[in-house]
Amino acid sequence: MKAMVFAKRNIKEILRDPLSLIFLIAFPIVLLLFFEILIFSMGKNVLDATPQFKIDNLAASITIFSFSFCTLFIGMLISKDRTSSFVTRLRTTPMTTKDFIFGYLMPMLPLAMAQVIICFLVSMIFGLKISVNLLLAIIVFIPSAVMFLALGILIGSVFSDKAVGGISSLIINLAVILGGMFFPLRIMKGAFVTVAYIFPFAHAVDLAVYAINGQFSKILIPLLVVSLYAVALLTLALLVFRKKLIIDKN
Repeated sequence: MKAMVFAKRNIKEILRDPLSLIFLIAFPIVLLLFFEILIFSMGKNVLDATPQFKIDNLAASITIFSFSFCTLFIGMLISKDRTSSFVTRLRTTPMTTKDFIFGYLMPMLPLAMAQVIICFLVSMIFGLKISVNLLLAIIVFIPSAVMFLALGILIGSVFSDKAVGGISSLIINLAVILGGMFFPLRIMKGAFVTVAYIFPFAHAVDLAVYAINGQFSKILIPLLVVSLYAVALLTLALLVFRKKLIIDKN
C-alpha cells in the first residue's frame, strides 16, 4: 500500500516533465519513421543486404532502444529525490527499502509496456503483421524492461542528478552498439561479437526479434540471460539504494 502511494507520486513526476514524454514515447517513433523513410528512399531491395532493417527486426530494436530511456528518467528521478533529501524525509515514515524500489519500479513498468504497444502499432503501418506472437512478445519484453529499469535505479542510487544524464547516455550508447540494434551483429563474427554477447543488450534484442517472429524455440537462452541480468541488477540496486540511504542520512 505504501509502495502504491509512492508509485502514484512518481508517475506524476515522470509525466509532468514534457521531455520524458518526448524521449520515452515520441523519439522512438520518430526514429522508426526516419528509418522507414530512409529504406523507402533507398529501395526495398536494400533490405536483402540489411535484414536488421526489416520491419519485424527494426520494431524489436526500436522497442529495446526505447527501454534505455527508462534507465535515464528513473535514474534522474531517484537521484533528484536523494539530493533534495526527499527520500531522507520519507525515511521517517514506516516505508522500507523494498517499498521505495517497488514504488519507483511499478509506475515505470506499465510505461515501458506502453512503449512496446505504441512501437508495434506504428510498425504495423509499415508492414508488421498482426498476430498472436505480438501479444506473447509483450509478455516476453517484461524481463528486458525490468533490466533497464534496474540499471536506472542503480545509477540513480549511486550518482548525483548532474552525473546521471551522462552515465545514462553511456548506457544508451552501449545498448545500441553492443546490442547490434542498427547493424547486422547476428551475421558478424569475431571478438566484437563475443564481447557483445557478454553484455545483456544483444540478448535482449535477440529475445525481442525471436518473440515478434514467433521463433519460440530460440527464445529460451536469451530469455534466461536477460532474466538473470534483471534479477541480479535489481538485487544489486536494492542493496546499493539501502546503503546510500544510510550514508545520505549520516
